[in-house]
Amino acid sequence: MIDKALSAGLAGETLSRTIAGTSEVSAGRSAIAAGSGAGLGYLAATGVTIGLEAVGLTVAAPAIVPVTILAGGIALIRSMFD
Repeated sequence: MIDKALSAGLAGETLSRTIAGTSEVSAGRSAIAAGSGAGLGYLAATGVTIGLEAVGLTVAAPAIVPVTILAGGIALIRSMFD
């Protein structure tokens, strides 16, 4: 799951550059990055959970929350560096 959080966080930071229209470090872009990373992390975690449940494995819902938070944090930290 950590690999999913890392991928989602980096993608969220890249998405923030597109949304903000700039790669300059700013509080606004960092907020967009954190939200984008968390959103993509949530989607990645729920996709994995649904996939595992489809093959008969059950995953606790609390596994989704750490991935979401970690992805948002990765995107936030990455957005603070140009």
